[in-house]
Amino acid sequence: MAGSSSRSTIELDVQLGRLRLKNPILVASGTFGYAREMAGLVDLSRLGGILPKTITLAPRPGNAPWRTVETPAGLLNSIGLDNDGVEAFITGHLPYLASLGTAIIVSLAGRTYEEFVEIAARLDGQLGIAALELNISCPNVSCGVDFGIDPAMCACVVAGCRAACRLPILAKLTPNVTDIAVIARAAADAGADALSVINTVQGMAIDWRRRRPLLGGILGGLSGPAIKPIALRCVYQVARAVSVPVIGIGGISTIDDVMEFFVAGASAVQIGTANFYNPTVSTRLLDALPAALAEAGVSSIRELVGTLKTE
Repeated sequence: MAGSSSRSTIELDVQLGRLRLKNPILVASGTFGYAREMAGLVDLSRLGGILPKTITLAPRPGNAPWRTVETPAGLLNSIGLDNDGVEAFITGHLPYLASLGTAIIVSLAGRTYEEFVEIAARLDGQLGIAALELNISCPNVSCGVDFGIDPAMCACVVAGCRAACRLPILAKLTPNVTDIAVIARAAADAGADALSVINTVQGMAIDWRRRRPLLGGILGGLSGPAIKPIALRCVYQVARAVSVPVIGIGGISTIDDVMEFFVAGASAVQIGTANFYNPTVSTRLLDALPAALAEAGVSSIRELVGTLKTE
């Protein structure tokens, strides 16, 4: 009976393949910096996991400005994976991240198969890393989505990174494909422990008076409330297509959003754009989660995952 579960008996831990998390509330890469930026606002140790901004093999300056444009129901970004490279991450950021008392999932991207594998190998054995998330779906860099739109290329990168390191592997999928289930199956069959669904939706903004795009990179990735229906659809389709766990991403800002993603098939969620306008949203959602699960009449996340009734 709904509401019969006691909040004191609610189990919040989740298992994502080889990755175990103390709770399902994570913060998405690119929206939380390297966590130092949020330390004065959020008890970082409470989070289920932190995904720092994506790192690449060599430093990247990112795209020309403008890099972000607000839309009526979201945010367009064309950051271009601005970062200092893997070595600077290991020496300058990882020691701090490893001290936070929560799972650190490192997001990485490469221009080639070889770069993905080299970064994964370099991160293998580094203290404080719980898992890797392969960003094969960034829509605002050259070659950013190549590995996420072709099943064979996706499988190749996932399998290569899996072979190059002992860490759990998550594959972050793009919605900018005809059939996301095909890509999901390729990633799962290649050894991904879980699938992160979805990255941003490709879009653009125009200054019609100047006849110019507003973003320096011309095209960007749309995130925020506008993409939530797309993300829910993708999570539902992917969860039905594969047996590995799914992490839901896209427009999540309320506890109702979180619960909808669970019912659609997600075992955990990542909070993204909402971090920009409500930096404490992640812990507020975590505070609200036990009562919501009790209202649903379940005592654990896994009892709720994929329970959508379609007949």
